[in-house]
Amino acid sequence: MCRLFCMTSDEPRSPMMAIQALDVMREGHDGSGVGLFLTDLAGPFEKLKGVPILSGIFTNEGLDRLDNFMMSIGFNTKYTTSIKASKSPPPGVPNRDIYLIRAYDYPPDWEELSESEIQHRLMLIRLQLRKMGEDKEDMIVYSFWPDVIMIKEIGDPMTVAEYLRLDREELRARVIMAQGRQNTNYAINLYACHPFFIQGVATMTNGENTAFVPIREFLMSRGFPGYVGYNSDSEVFTHILHFMLNRLRLGIEAYKHIITPLQDQDLVNHPDGLFLKHLKNSCRRLIIDGPNCIIGCLPDKTVFMVQDRKKLRPGVVGGKPGLYVFCSEICGLDAAVPDRDKSKDFQPMYLDTAIVRPDRLEVEVCSQMDSLPLQH
Repeated sequence: MCRLFCMTSDEPRSPMMAIQALDVMREGHDGSGVGLFLTDLAGPFEKLKGVPILSGIFTNEGLDRLDNFMMSIGFNTKYTTSIKASKSPPPGVPNRDIYLIRAYDYPPDWEELSESEIQHRLMLIRLQLRKMGEDKEDMIVYSFWPDVIMIKEIGDPMTVAEYLRLDREELRARVIMAQGRQNTNYAINLYACHPFFIQGVATMTNGENTAFVPIREFLMSRGFPGYVGYNSDSEVFTHILHFMLNRLRLGIEAYKHIITPLQDQDLVNHPDGLFLKHLKNSCRRLIIDGPNCIIGCLPDKTVFMVQDRKKLRPGVVGGKPGLYVFCSEICGLDAAVPDRDKSKDFQPMYLDTAIVRPDRLEVEVCSQMDSLPLQH
């Protein structure tokens, strides 16, 4: 099983906080890889929240191709943090030329575009860069989005973090998601490493989804160019969330009603039974088959945890106002927030969605049996 850690904090924190928690939970991952998602950034990127940040790994030749391409479409570099790794990486970590985190100014002719058009174009550029990198194996592009940094690498999380010096000031953030990977494939593809991201939406999962193929086919049939990739069966959880938020215009309280809908007999007396029945029927092909524990972050920096109906993957939420943690095991939570009121720790069951809003005041729990706070 993989191990997951997510922190949301009023005060910016180092990614090392997440890495140390993963290290405490190391019996649950095999050290085959680590993935980080950072948002609500601090440091030099806090002043650049509106401009897109590109995150990825490049060869020297790939970096030259990136520069030529970005200049050709009118993007000029605004700020760069690069990690030029040693040519003698520790055992298990590949030899790379450069880990790049770069903020860009928008092209002048984008000034009159709507926000939705800007978001669409940023996604298309990320997909084009990914395709360029796959063709020549000289770029791995994780994200191209405002206020988001992603870092992924093969190897033990603590080893990778120390090697790349992830305690640097430029990487401090108020929301951090991290996964310690349990390799379930013979070859490791970094695009299969959680967290996954699309247009401000990120999720990571501990588990497996045997309903992957019909879900993937449904998403790819929606005509949305971002629903591609799928090197992992867990990436569909991110895209389902994006589909719910952007196509169905529903809130996070409805997420479990799509991926793990109530039984028909439970809908008879539900206050939103008729709506939920229609939702279940129209999104039937998005129903997952676990076990899965899913942790995610929304564009407004709300973070959440849900379990599927089998509830066979561990997950706990706890903390204090201003600092909350979602993670796989209580020992990880203990490492991150030792001074919390442990009597308020919460382990979501199969009907629950545990939510911490951007104000970070409390853990909110909503049940699928509750009325939805939505207008139908």
